[in-house]
Amino acid sequence: MTDLTITDVRLTPILVADPPLLNTQGLHQPYTPRLIVEVVTADGVTGVGETYGDAKYLELARPFAERLTGRQVSDLNGLFAIADEVSVDDARVDNQVDVGGLRGVQTADKLRLSVVSGFEVACLDALGKALGLPVHALLGGKLRDSVEYSAYLFYKNADHPDGIPSEKDDWGAALDPAGVVAQARLFHERYGFESFKLKGGCFEPDQEIAAIKALAEAFPGKPLRLDPNGAWSVETSLKVAAELKDVLEYLEDPALGTPAMAEVAAKAGVPLATNMCVTTFAEIQEAFTTGAVQVVLSDHHYWGGLRNTQQLAAICRTFGVGVSMHSNTHLGISLAAMTHVAATVPNLHHACDSHYPWQSEDVLTERLTFRDGKVAVSDAPGLGVELDRAKVESLHQRWLDENYAHLRDRDDAAAMRVLDPEWVTPSVPRW
Repeated sequence: MTDLTITDVRLTPILVADPPLLNTQGLHQPYTPRLIVEVVTADGVTGVGETYGDAKYLELARPFAERLTGRQVSDLNGLFAIADEVSVDDARVDNQVDVGGLRGVQTADKLRLSVVSGFEVACLDALGKALGLPVHALLGGKLRDSVEYSAYLFYKNADHPDGIPSEKDDWGAALDPAGVVAQARLFHERYGFESFKLKGGCFEPDQEIAAIKALAEAFPGKPLRLDPNGAWSVETSLKVAAELKDVLEYLEDPALGTPAMAEVAAKAGVPLATNMCVTTFAEIQEAFTTGAVQVVLSDHHYWGGLRNTQQLAAICRTFGVGVSMHSNTHLGISLAAMTHVAATVPNLHHACDSHYPWQSEDVLTERLTFRDGKVAVSDAPGLGVELDRAKVESLHQRWLDENYAHLRDRDDAAAMRVLDPEWVTPSVPRW
């Protein structure tokens, strides 16, 4: 008889290389923190998960892991009860903007859910391996054999600032419409992506409008999205929407907060998407009843896992709101988890976001691959991925290295200040 008792939990914080990508808050640091979660059962089965690795997540994950030992790996509902038992230093999170995810104000409850997500995925992976079932089967079964992803375009510097240890990449700079189009062509050539999302809020809106129009000319008829992370006023948002309504699939978080989004949505003539004003179940009612959003971009890392993602999709279907997936800097474990849950969502009508092509480093024995812009849904037990212990240890040693200690918390403004010592995180709306 299979023994599903959890006998050990391993937490391994790592620093993974990140390119010099721009957003409205600043610039990606050369390395970003992630946390690898492993749960081990009495039968020696190991499941893996992944989530944010900043100090505030580690401080919660460690006592959480201690409480998990001795429980059944199948007790997924119990994970939320454990989270409620672990105290959070509210002073660390209240009224703070989570720069890493650009998801709006961070709270203790959002922090708990982000930690739960890593453990839930690890438990599902272990349970699937123990039972010989893929994770999608544990979630009710796949509805598609592959999941479509979108090219995630960024304004980008050619290199990180001089004097900062970093990994080199071959993407080059993208600081104007021509650079954005060149980047998009590389995404299409390398991975076959057929839809394109540009991270905006970095330059004057007219420049970003020009970039989207250049993409529309280069890729006629392909779905395009623009995401300025709430950097615009209602007036600016409506101006951009009017300029781009004929080419945008949707406009993502043009203005900050549900009331502003509702005001834009009422007049924009283009669907609005969000991963900032709807990030918890409690935020759904206001956003849906006011018509503030037409597409919700789920992210299992901060919704509390894969099963909560399914619940969110069901609510969206009830209200006639579209659903897709948001992405932050992540590795192959998270991409596998995203793909499994996306395969089970019936109303997934938009390609999902993914940072994965930007990540030159991973912790898996074999990287996941995009073919024609899609990732195949694995039918292997669990997530269908395996850790490369040497890679995990190497990235953990980087995290332990005191020369990199200042990077253990993601801070895009700090990275930008290396380029511009007078940089101050812009107030919102920026334009």
